Amino acid sequence: MAVASAVVAGPGSGDFSDLREIKKQLLSVAERSRERGLQHREGFQGTNFVEFINSFVCLFQDDARDLDAYTLAKSYFDLKEYDRAAYFLRGCKSQKAYFLYMYSRYLSFCFCFAGPLEKGQVKNEALRELRLELSKKHKARELDGFGLYLYGVVLRKLDLVKEAIDVFVEATHVLPLHWGAWLELCNLITDKEMLKFLSLPDTWMKEFFLAHIYTELQLIEEALQKYQSLIDAGFSKSTYIISQIAVAYHNIRDIDKALSIFNELRKQDPYRIENMDTFSNLLYVRSMKPELSYLAHNLCEIDKYRVETCCVIGNYYSLRSQHEKAALYFQRALKLNPRYLGAWTLMGHEYMEMKNTSAAIQAYRHAIEVNKRDYRAWYGLGQTYEILKIPNDSRMLVALGECYEKLNQLVEAKKCYWRAYAVGDVEKMALVKLAKLHEQLNESEQAAQCYIKYIQDIYSCGEIVEHLEVSTAFRYLAQYYFKCKLWDEASACAQKCCAFNDTREEGKALLRQILQLRNQGETSTTEIAAPFFLPASLSANNTPTRRVSPLNLSSVTP
Repeated sequence: MAVASAVVAGPGSGDFSDLREIKKQLLSVAERSRERGLQHREGFQGTNFVEFINSFVCLFQDDARDLDAYTLAKSYFDLKEYDRAAYFLRGCKSQKAYFLYMYSRYLSFCFCFAGPLEKGQVKNEALRELRLELSKKHKARELDGFGLYLYGVVLRKLDLVKEAIDVFVEATHVLPLHWGAWLELCNLITDKEMLKFLSLPDTWMKEFFLAHIYTELQLIEEALQKYQSLIDAGFSKSTYIISQIAVAYHNIRDIDKALSIFNELRKQDPYRIENMDTFSNLLYVRSMKPELSYLAHNLCEIDKYRVETCCVIGNYYSLRSQHEKAALYFQRALKLNPRYLGAWTLMGHEYMEMKNTSAAIQAYRHAIEVNKRDYRAWYGLGQTYEILKIPNDSRMLVALGECYEKLNQLVEAKKCYWRAYAVGDVEKMALVKLAKLHEQLNESEQAAQCYIKYIQDIYSCGEIVEHLEVSTAFRYLAQYYFKCKLWDEASACAQKCCAFNDTREEGKALLRQILQLRNQGETSTTEIAAPFFLPASLSANNTPTRRVSPLNLSSVTP
């Protein structure tokens, strides 16, 4: 049965003129989320900037028919008996019951394979099965906003990022007030350019999303402007916004400002646990032992089984130089939530203190898997590599050069590529990348020198590489020598181009041009000395393929 998903109507983007209506909308979606077993500690479901009021929920025909099964299954779901809940929801037609059925199955898979098999074949098969079922519903337009959210989560788990983004965007259009979909979307956006191309709904919730994503992307000035506009619009008492502002100042290392805001937040919301691990990071940096000790004991009294509490206690022991105990508490935090970014990063720091560089690398890499934008994990990983002398590894230098290229810091990129070649280029790629960089900067002579050296190095040592880069080098050199009117050298390189599928036609065309010019009496230039000599071992019959293994960080040992 096709179901038309209702969009929650509300004020447009940035329109906060009717705060009573906004409150009603939030409470409605919070109730609908609770019925489906969804809980979000971040954002609006669970925050205290609105008061609880009773709301009337209409039961549609399908809801009434499935009510008994749903009520029984929901009780099992609340007890975390997910397979049992799913069993009693089989065949239910209502949107609410169907979501709980699929969500129970999803959580069952996650809990069954949360250990070493998390990325194993068994779990992937289970997720693919869920994806297949949800995709059929999606094509039939039978998924409501919550169903789209779950579909997006499954796609993300299968690393189908592009598809997941499209589905989460659709979910925000169908149900704009479900903060979970916005948060999932936030985790998949890697830069501001990517954000520009998203077609987001024109709703006031978009303003909260933009403020959050700006904070995540380290666009702190824009984030603070957004949060200030939300405060001016009537959300001045929102502890969520206050905490986000404190996190923003923490991210730009304005420690005094961040501490001041967190202290004020503690006065307004003394039993709050969210973001207190970030607060403890600031206390740690300032070596404020008494304050950190008080915070750790206070949170332990409130809820000692929360991830944030474990991280705060871990920071407390770390400040006391009890690194084994600190690492133990960060491990406890990760047992509670294996995707908690802060715990992975902090555990990496502790392993570094204990001189366990191999474990530190693994912890930092887990943190980066959770959030590729986390600068602390990248910094920690860089420090570890420095200790292991990996900066002298050409593969790391080439990767660093690629990063500089993307940042348009071309001078630094050239230094990295040249350094990679100088220390002994394992994959024989540094000179090619350096040559392409010179091409981009219209430095044709330097590019030619790099390609020449690349070809000589490859064949003088008998190394075998991919066709693509060798053919690229010969193509450039053929064109370079042709422009320099060095017909013999251009002809030799053009002939080599004919040995490769991707450059064969260009090589033949260039040979025809050279022959035509020679027939017309054009003579080769003698003013420019040709620095290139073809190695004797080079022949047109050579058919190279790569044999160098890629970098495997898991094999790195101290």
